[in-house]
Amino acid sequence: SFLTASQPRKTGGADIQVGISVDQVAAQKIGTQTHLPSLEIGIEGGRQAGVCDSGYSCAYQSNIAWRSPNQPVAKEINPKLAFERLFGMSLTDVKKSQDRDFYRTSILDAVSEDASKLSGRLGRTDRQKLDEYFTSVREIEQRIGRAAPQKRQLPPEFDIPQGVPADVDAHIPLMYDILTLAFQTDSTRVATFMLANGGSNRTYSHLNVKGAHHQLSHHRDEADKVADLQKIDQYLAKEFARFVQKLKSIPEGEGTLLDHSMILYGSGISDANRHRHEDLPIVIAGKASGQLQTGRHLVYEKETPMANLYLSMLDRMGTPVDAFGDSTGRLTNL
Repeated sequence: SFLTASQPRKTGGADIQVGISVDQVAAQKIGTQTHLPSLEIGIEGGRQAGVCDSGYSCAYQSNIAWRSPNQPVAKEINPKLAFERLFGMSLTDVKKSQDRDFYRTSILDAVSEDASKLSGRLGRTDRQKLDEYFTSVREIEQRIGRAAPQKRQLPPEFDIPQGVPADVDAHIPLMYDILTLAFQTDSTRVATFMLANGGSNRTYSHLNVKGAHHQLSHHRDEADKVADLQKIDQYLAKEFARFVQKLKSIPEGEGTLLDHSMILYGSGISDANRHRHEDLPIVIAGKASGQLQTGRHLVYEKETPMANLYLSMLDRMGTPVDAFGDSTGRLTNL
C-alpha cells in the first residue's frame, strides 16, 4: 500500500482491493502525451495470487502500481523486454529506423535547396507549380519536425541488455539505466521501480552479507544482523544516488534531466524489526522544474499521512486532485 495510501483488504482470493496508486493517478491524466502512459519495472517477479503473508494476497507484495483498487500493474523484471517495450522494437530495428529517418530528412533538405535555385530560372506558370510543390515539401518537413520529439532516439553509448542478469548487483543498475533511458527519450513521464518485493528474502552475497534480507530485518537488535542490514540499505541508497547523478549529467533545456524530474525514494516501513509504518524516511530528488527546493532535511508533525506528500507531488505534476488515500491536506514548505 506504499503508493496507494490505503489499507489493503485482507484476502487471499480474487477480491483484492487496496486503492489506485499515486503514479497511476498521474499516468491517467498525462499518459497520453508519451509513448507509454507509465513504466513499471522491478527486480523480483513474485506471485499474483494466493496468500503470502498473514492472510494477505501475494499481489500486495508483488506490486506497488495499481491502476484501480483491484487491478495491479505488473512490473517488468527483464531489462531486455523493458527496453523493447520502450522502443516497440529490437535494438537493430531502432537503429535502422533512426538511419531511415535521417535519410528522409536529408532528401527533403536537398530538394528544398535545389528548388530554390531553380525557381529564379522559370516562367510564372512553372514557378507557381514549383511553389506548390515546394510548399508541399515544407509541410512534410514541418510534420517530420513535429513528430521528431516523439521518437525515442537511442543514446549512442547505450548497450542493449540481453536478458535478466544472474547477480542482483548487475540487475539493479541495469534497470536504473533503463529508467534513465525512459525519461531521457521522453518515452514516459511516470515510472515505478520496485527494488524488492514486500517481505523479500533475497540475499546480497556481493556485500558479504550472511543472511537474507527479510530475516535480517527482524534482527532483534543483534549487532551483526543490524550491521548486515545496514550494508544492504547503504548499497541500495548508493545505487539510487548513482541514478540521480546520471539524471543530473544529462542536459535538458536550460538545466538537466534531474532538474525537470521529481523522484521519490523510500518504502512503507521505517522499522521492520517492530513493524513500524510511521515516521517514514523519504528522499525527494529533483526540482520538478523549479517547484521544489532541494538539499534540506524536513521533519513534519507525527502522524502526517504519506498521502499528503502525494497530493503535493500531484500538484507539481500538473495533475491535481482534491484528495488521495487517507490524505488530510498538502505538505507545506516543499
